[in-house]
Amino acid sequence: MDKFMAIFRKEFNTFFASPAAWLFLGTFLAVNLFIFFWAEAFFARNLADLKPLFTWMPVLLIFLVAALTMRSWSEERRAGTLESLLTSPVSPLQLVLGKFAASLALVALALLLTLPLPITVSLLGDVDWGPVIGGYLASLFLAAAYIAIGLFLSARTDNPIVALILTVVVGGIFYLLGASVLTSLFGQGISGVLSLLGTGSRFDAITRGVLDIRDLYYYVSLVGVFLALNVLTLERLRWAGNPRNAKHVQWYAIVGLAIANVLVANVWLQSVGSARLDLTAGKLYSLSSATRQYMGSLQEPLLIRGYFSDKTHPLLEPLVPQIKDLLKEYQVAGVSKVQVEFVNPHQDQALEAEAAEKYGIRPVPFRMASRYQAGVVNSYFNLVVAYGDQYQTLGYEDLIEVKAESEESLDVRLKNPEYAITRTVRKLANAYQAGGNAFAALDKPVTFHGYVSANDKLPKALADLRKELEGTLDELKQTAGGKLNVSFADPDADGGTLGQKLQQDFGYSPQIASLFDPKPFWFYMQLDSNGTAVNIPLPAELDKNSLKQAITAGLQRLAPGFLKTVALVTPPDTGGGGMFMPAAGKRYEELRKTLGENVRLVDTDLKNGAVPAEADVVMLLAPENLDDKQRFAIDQFLMKGGTVVLATGAFDVDIGQSLTASEHTSGLEDWLKHHGFTLAKSMVLDPQNAALPVPVPRRLGPITVEEIRMMPYPHFPDVRKAGLNADSPVTAALGQLTLNWASPLEVNKDANAQRKVTELLHSSAQSWTSVETNVIPDYGLYPQTGFKPEQERAAQLLAVAVEGRFDSFFKGKQSPLLVKPEDKPADAAGANPTPPAEQTQAKAEDKPADKTVVSGVIERSPESARLIVLSSNAFASDAVLRLASQGRGTLYSAPLEFVQNVLDWTLEDEGLLNIRSRAHFARTLEPLEHSQQVFWEYLNYALAALGLFLIGLWRWWLRRRAQQRDQQWLAEV
Repeated sequence: MDKFMAIFRKEFNTFFASPAAWLFLGTFLAVNLFIFFWAEAFFARNLADLKPLFTWMPVLLIFLVAALTMRSWSEERRAGTLESLLTSPVSPLQLVLGKFAASLALVALALLLTLPLPITVSLLGDVDWGPVIGGYLASLFLAAAYIAIGLFLSARTDNPIVALILTVVVGGIFYLLGASVLTSLFGQGISGVLSLLGTGSRFDAITRGVLDIRDLYYYVSLVGVFLALNVLTLERLRWAGNPRNAKHVQWYAIVGLAIANVLVANVWLQSVGSARLDLTAGKLYSLSSATRQYMGSLQEPLLIRGYFSDKTHPLLEPLVPQIKDLLKEYQVAGVSKVQVEFVNPHQDQALEAEAAEKYGIRPVPFRMASRYQAGVVNSYFNLVVAYGDQYQTLGYEDLIEVKAESEESLDVRLKNPEYAITRTVRKLANAYQAGGNAFAALDKPVTFHGYVSANDKLPKALADLRKELEGTLDELKQTAGGKLNVSFADPDADGGTLGQKLQQDFGYSPQIASLFDPKPFWFYMQLDSNGTAVNIPLPAELDKNSLKQAITAGLQRLAPGFLKTVALVTPPDTGGGGMFMPAAGKRYEELRKTLGENVRLVDTDLKNGAVPAEADVVMLLAPENLDDKQRFAIDQFLMKGGTVVLATGAFDVDIGQSLTASEHTSGLEDWLKHHGFTLAKSMVLDPQNAALPVPVPRRLGPITVEEIRMMPYPHFPDVRKAGLNADSPVTAALGQLTLNWASPLEVNKDANAQRKVTELLHSSAQSWTSVETNVIPDYGLYPQTGFKPEQERAAQLLAVAVEGRFDSFFKGKQSPLLVKPEDKPADAAGANPTPPAEQTQAKAEDKPADKTVVSGVIERSPESARLIVLSSNAFASDAVLRLASQGRGTLYSAPLEFVQNVLDWTLEDEGLLNIRSRAHFARTLEPLEHSQQVFWEYLNYALAALGLFLIGLWRWWLRRRAQQRDQQWLAEV
């Protein structure tokens, strides 16, 4: 070890005794900084990752390591000092290891000087340190392999230039073996083998943040092979001129055997699939506990079949092995219940026909170039997930994420395949289960409580329904397997004791059929199981089928695993379009598509005064001028223990030829105020904001053109870090969220003192509010923000979630559903009024035929009621999503993830919530002005120069210390 350290110190000091080390360090830093900030346009990418640093690292290291090692042995041979080294009491192995360690230490020092870059990124965004650590480790292992190659080739010649060229050629060959420029010319089989041999492809696998022992050992094996060849080369130089003997043969045999064992170990390790460490935040490339739980709870066999062509697009080709590795983990997690298959439909016409006819899967044409011609290749890149008699296909849009970095450059990565696959498995399992018996999924028995008055107090329609109800319950008992108990009770019995208790515990109150028949009665249905109560509303149609559907929907809400239902209330589409968007109006197609992956959506306008019976959650997006019946439907759904999600603001903005803001009336202002929430008549502006695409005039000679630039827009608060509640599962893993034209939300603490209030979103502490409806920025007058900043600054609440017991807005009031015919609005046209005599006759004829409308007011909710309010009308609409996506190069999906998180939280199904929000392109940088971007860029240049200066100081101090030691030694002599 002492000899090794002596050689190491000597070689390391030799680097700094000449310009070699300074040239290497300076060039390494200069090239990396240029690539990071200029070639890869770090700030334009707007992603908080280190990909720009490691993109060109495999190619850069080839040239720099070749220049570093070219003189290691060749200079020794040319100067004649190699003979002295080989005859010294130091073995060739120690010589080789000493030079190798010194070169690797210099590369490590160069990498250390780049640390200000990841620190800068971490200060500007939520960086995932897993890929950063993987990138540095991969760079170190890759440099070690190149150093071993360079040392071996340097020992083969006495000309440093020849050594440089040979190292670049051999290193370039190893890099090209796995590069897409070569693998795209072959099928997946050959491409897979080439990728295993390529230094660049192995490098990319580690920089994802996954430390796989197979990738790390590959570099170690290259080091072992070329260092062994280096030692053998030195031994041969020692034998030069001597006759061949048994010792020479023994050396060849030992080195050959060592190389063979090192290489064979690579082949053996390919069968080891579990020796990997996922360093990424949230374990992006490993199955989560939620997925394993879903796989373990499967009742029927699950088939996951991958349709992948042997030849596909070069950008998709590296993603196929990643999906295959992930699917193998599904097979392991599902034990005998999960079957994974990989097929190439092009090789079997029957499989291709089945893919097209049964699953609707067809190949996608890609323009490709082979060795001999250019053309179009039809390629498959699909998954089929089948469970029982249910199946669903996943394609490109589900599995990959694309970011357009420029007109000609695309960054293509796997989107979040675990989420896509697990979500599909869960949906299919729920759909399959929903078609079966709800009682099979219940762990505890269910008790049906019928709080019904005596028949003589009920309207005739309800007295008949009571008989149908009893018959329906008897039928359900036959399929319940002993898990259904039935209890009927009259709330008016014993002096109304039960009625008083129901009113106190659940807010139930006596009902009436109509204002013509004001005699009160009770007809409430409720399911209880394990402490959870579900109210069964009376169906609109008072018949047996509707009654059975309502009870079944209640059972499914109690049973785990059944597909949940969301009642969606959206404003009508206004159409239009203009300069900013191809189409205006409030459309929610992206949101519908996203939510439809996990829940069943039911559109409703609530005009009948009731939420659909099967709904678990009611979601209102930008509601407009709701009337009493619609308010009553929302209120009573909340009183039944339901969840109401509301996105509404004090202002609405029309995105057309221009941006036009106007005051907005939802019809829920008084209802919200009753529950302790007020939307201020203003909008929040925040200097920490997202950009808006703005047309800017530009002179091109005599012509003036308008170009679109991304300009800071304070009406788009960029909520991150402290603005996201880290303790709430809704926002903890969100990372960042942009709200659009939001209003300040005020919470009455006294009204909510008995409820749990969770503040989800806040603007920054430097935000201000404005009542101005002019939302078009003026960057000429206010170049920093486009709007006049106010002096009073404070963080504003933008979203809140409340749980607990609510009192009805209609408590003590008459139900809006009970309206006298004469109270109905007159004909809008006012033409051809009906004569009074005919009106009286019509009343007499219509009265017996009127449908019985039963209505009462539930005055208080159970503790399970939840209300989520988000203070933006534009939130998650298609127009705003497209607007926010401009300049990003990819769809801005954070609002969709927020809504999904809200639903998972309200439905108490947080399994998918834990594996969502893991898309690679979701980690964006904080909004920065140009001056701030310039500051951070030049700060890194300065830190690089400072790092070189400190190394120079360190080397000067070591030389000074060595000189003092030598002078002391000479003085003693």
